[in-house]
Amino acid sequence: MSFKKAYIPYGQYWSTPFSRWQMSFQNLHAIKFAADITTRFLNEREISPNDFDELIFGITIPQLYCFYGGPWLASMIGAEHVTGPMISQACATGTNTISIAAQNIETGINKNVLVVTADRCSNGPHLVYPNPQAPGSTVDAESWVWDNFGRDPFAKNSMIQTAENVAKEVGITKKEQDEVTLMRYNQYQDSMKDNRAFQKKYMIEPIEVKDRSGRKVLATVEGDEGIFPTTIEGLSKLRPVLPEGTVTYGTQTHPGDANCGVIVATKEKADQLRKRGDVEIRIVSYGEHKTKKGYMAMAIVPAAKKALDNAEITIKDVSVIKTHNPFAVNDVYFCREMDIEWKDMNNYGSSLIYGHPQAPTMMRIIIELIEELVEKGGGIGLADGCAAGDTGAALVLEVKVE
Repeated sequence: MSFKKAYIPYGQYWSTPFSRWQMSFQNLHAIKFAADITTRFLNEREISPNDFDELIFGITIPQLYCFYGGPWLASMIGAEHVTGPMISQACATGTNTISIAAQNIETGINKNVLVVTADRCSNGPHLVYPNPQAPGSTVDAESWVWDNFGRDPFAKNSMIQTAENVAKEVGITKKEQDEVTLMRYNQYQDSMKDNRAFQKKYMIEPIEVKDRSGRKVLATVEGDEGIFPTTIEGLSKLRPVLPEGTVTYGTQTHPGDANCGVIVATKEKADQLRKRGDVEIRIVSYGEHKTKKGYMAMAIVPAAKKALDNAEITIKDVSVIKTHNPFAVNDVYFCREMDIEWKDMNNYGSSLIYGHPQAPTMMRIIIELIEELVEKGGGIGLADGCAAGDTGAALVLEVKVE
């Protein structure tokens, strides 16, 4: 799938800090929290909610009243005239929501789309499903977050087992995973330099977390929460999580809570909204793939190749690569298959380090991709990542700086 008419106005996007689950954002209603941050963003940018002709909302973990989805969120931000779909595609949600917005711009359905993603992995819901045919009419039940992390109903394995399957098949060692994790941690430290200058280009902060009454401030969040210092000595001492495995708690990401947003528009509207008149951002192409069952990390390579093919370019034409890497295995595999060096991707960090709040994850990665391309003076960017169900999704962007 390729695009010619869909643009992102420079600077018209945001991410909250990513907070490790069970930390400061753990009790915030994800949709109401997203409405508060979206309203704050629009007010700071002096953008009227009435300017949008659609709102696309991505969320993967149920919240109270989430049945009302995008229209409810639109109403809470003052865009009561707007409707749009609610998208749930696990970790590919951020990529897919932007792709759908681009399709609507491309076909002329819309001219100015607000795309918002939000999730709270903390304190996930416990759902009960009636089953009259069960013995004693007992119910079927699931812990939405824990049970779905732990078991794919088709592949019959956990998320971590998919990483181990790939590591075993292609010979990825624990040592390689430790080394790439340390590199990703050090790259993240670059985003912390000069008083977090890189992150402050897109991050909404400080965020005051209040109690239910709305009067008492419980915490003030400035920057990502819950990132542990990482050393090669510390990583080497950690044992694999699974027996005879290679993946440790140090070489996989942590669940999180956050929200993000991006405006996708026609060129004319993007030109009006962009914060810098010399920066143009075009959405070029999208690709997705489902790989063999139980090998989730492998899906990222064919997804990337499809997006590159749709853009009629190769990986050699790409200036910046960012990935959602829930496991270090992902990056080792990607670099081997695409014939690139570890250091040539994921500058300024990635989800392996700053966490994984599901729907917002790829959206933050895409936002950081844009900012790095602007720093480089423009070029082609590739954002890629895996998702539940042994799938992957990738987006290609082009940034021009005059």
